[in-house]
Amino acid sequence: MSIFRRLRRKGRDSEKPRDERIPSSSSESISSSTSTSPPSFSPKPEGRLFASTAELRVDREETMVLAKEMKIRDHTTAEIVPGKLLKRDAQGRIHIKIVFYGPSLSGKTTALRWLFGNVRSLSKGRLVEIADDLGRTTFFDFVPITASEKIVFDVFTTPGQRRHARSRISVLRDADGIIFMADSRPEMMNENLASLEELQIALGTDRYSNMPIVIALNKRDLPNALPVEYMVRMLDVESYPIFTTIATEGKNLLRMFQRVLRDALIFKVGI
Repeated sequence: MSIFRRLRRKGRDSEKPRDERIPSSSSESISSSTSTSPPSFSPKPEGRLFASTAELRVDREETMVLAKEMKIRDHTTAEIVPGKLLKRDAQGRIHIKIVFYGPSLSGKTTALRWLFGNVRSLSKGRLVEIADDLGRTTFFDFVPITASEKIVFDVFTTPGQRRHARSRISVLRDADGIIFMADSRPEMMNENLASLEELQIALGTDRYSNMPIVIALNKRDLPNALPVEYMVRMLDVESYPIFTTIATEGKNLLRMFQRVLRDALIFKVGI
C-alpha cells in the first residue's frame, strides 16, 4: 500500500490519547530524575536549570523584519479553506511544502537522508544538498516526493546555525507543514528553545497556531538524553503530536513523516 493511501486512513497515532504517544517508561519519564540512581548528567533536570530566557538570544525585532521581507504573513481567508488556494505546477500537480526546522546538528538533514534512502513506496526526485566543510547545511536540503500522480510534497531542511537566520526564514515562506526537530542533549535545550521561539516569531501567531506542526525529540539513543516529559514541558508543546526519534537509525521517522503529510493534506486539500 502506498504512503499516500495510508495517509488517507486515520493513523492509529492520531486516535491515541495524549499519554500514549509519549513513552511512560522510567527511562523516558521526568520521574526518573528523582530515583535513587543518579541520572547520567548533572544537575537533575528540574525547573529551568537547562533553559534560561536570558540565554535564548533571539532578536525578536530582527526576526520580524526578516519574516516581513520574506512576505510571511497571516493566512488569508482563501488559504484556510481546504482546496480553495492550491499551488500547482505546469502538469497540474498540487505541491505541498514541508519544512524541517530546529537547531544546528539536531538531525534534520540526517532524517531527510534516511527518508530519502529507505522509504521505497515514495517516488522521489533528486536530493539537493548545500553544505559547508563540516557537513552542515548552509542553505537547504530539498527533495520532491511524489505521493500520487496529482500531489507532490516538496521537503526542505533549514540551516540551524544562528548566522543563517535570513536563509532559514526564507525557507519558511509558503510552508504547509513543519517538523520541528529538537535535540535531546541537556546542553542543547537553550538552542531548542531559541529555535522554537524564532519559528514562532517568524511564522506569527496565526500561522504558528494553525499550520500542521509535529515535534520530533531526536537523539533518544544518547545515555544523557533528557526525559521526554521534561522536554515537552520546557518546550511547551503539549498540544502537538510528539515523536521520539533516532534519526541515524530511522526510528519513528516514517510515522512522524506520515503524520505531518497527512495533516498537511487535510489542512490544504481537505482529504
